Amino acid sequence: MNNSLVTKYNVPGPRYTSYPTVPYWGSLEDFNVDLWKQNVLKTFEATNSSEGISLYIQLPYCEHLCHYCGCNKKITTQHSVEAPYVKRVLKEWDLYCDFLPAKPIIRELHFGGGTPTFFSAENLELLICGILKRAGINNRSEFSFKAHPTSTNKEKLETLFNLGFKRLSLGVQDFSPEVQRVINRYQTVDEVQEVVENARNIGYKSINFDLIFGLPKQTKASIEDTIEKTIELRPDRIAYYSYAHVPWVSKAQRLYSEKDLPSNDEKRNLYELGKAMLEDANFIEIGMDHFALPSDDLTKSVQDKSLHRNFMGYTTAHTQLMIGLGVSSISDSWTAFAQNVKTIKEYERLIDANELPVFKGHFLTKEDQVIRKHILNLMCHFETEWCDTESNLLHFDAILEKLHEMENDGLCYIEHNKLVVTEKGQKFVRNICMAFDLRLQRKQPDQQLFSSTI
Repeated sequence: MNNSLVTKYNVPGPRYTSYPTVPYWGSLEDFNVDLWKQNVLKTFEATNSSEGISLYIQLPYCEHLCHYCGCNKKITTQHSVEAPYVKRVLKEWDLYCDFLPAKPIIRELHFGGGTPTFFSAENLELLICGILKRAGINNRSEFSFKAHPTSTNKEKLETLFNLGFKRLSLGVQDFSPEVQRVINRYQTVDEVQEVVENARNIGYKSINFDLIFGLPKQTKASIEDTIEKTIELRPDRIAYYSYAHVPWVSKAQRLYSEKDLPSNDEKRNLYELGKAMLEDANFIEIGMDHFALPSDDLTKSVQDKSLHRNFMGYTTAHTQLMIGLGVSSISDSWTAFAQNVKTIKEYERLIDANELPVFKGHFLTKEDQVIRKHILNLMCHFETEWCDTESNLLHFDAILEKLHEMENDGLCYIEHNKLVVTEKGQKFVRNICMAFDLRLQRKQPDQQLFSSTI
């Protein structure tokens, strides 16, 4: 890795799970809930029967605070919170289903968090059965959930498998005892192995590990050890994420010093080390920060260019309508975004008042939709092309000026109306996407909103 390029391009930038990015959405004062419903209804009527919908359910509770985590969560050991929360999520689902003209056909369903496996097998079953009472299932459906190795017992695995779940994602992060101590995230190799073996024996077809590089106290030796142990356990997919240091968002990240973090060059070298080890073990790099075995559907979706990216990350399922349920979850109607309130208390108040619990969102302009297409193409396929009409709409001269500088640095090349990211440039794909991000260019934030891109 060219260290001068790392220095040049290691700037704060979005991860582009959406465009426009969340900080550029309006508040409820600028967001009309009735118009949001109309957008949902229009997309539903156009796509439900042909492609179905995606459903994301946020289960926000965790028993322990992981210091690295920037997610919206609620820390508690009181499991009495489970049943009331499930009841309200199902009521929110009813609020959507009540204005839809037909049963939603679920193509993709994911439990995120927080820690979904905080919930008991009984309450997880109540939740999914309640959802399916008012929905059909697409014949290519994919149900998945995020899991903590220490709370994912065989009973929960069997319950969810019998309800249609065939994929799970285990939060591993790092196997080093010292790193785990600093980030307050503990799980042994034996605990992870037990979940993997139970899941495979039950019949799960895909297991993902979440790993993070750039964590405090992380070293070359700890990364080597973590990757070696991961390769031995042979998950089907690996998300090898860059640690996002955002202490202004997550106060727990202030519990360690920035001196505990690897330098920019060291952090990038940790990624390159892990990448080389995974590729030597026959894992294939997918998009940004993801790897998969050749047999996995994610790899196949790259080959046939059907890979998609949304708020749940990379996926093989492309639906234009994604409904998010639960506190802080995000919905996407393809022409608009909406985010739920971030506190459980406010979520409960709105649900109990029979109101959709959204508090902010964004209705995409024509320009937004074109830019979103290009950013999705770059994030999924490392290339995009545009027509003259789009070029005129986006005033492409300013965009091309930024891209030509990146082209001179060997990160991409441009031929006619097509941009292709080079192998060297794939590490900087977020920066390349930023050249298209006209909202970011027009209104630079007066404080840091995003983690660094490297």
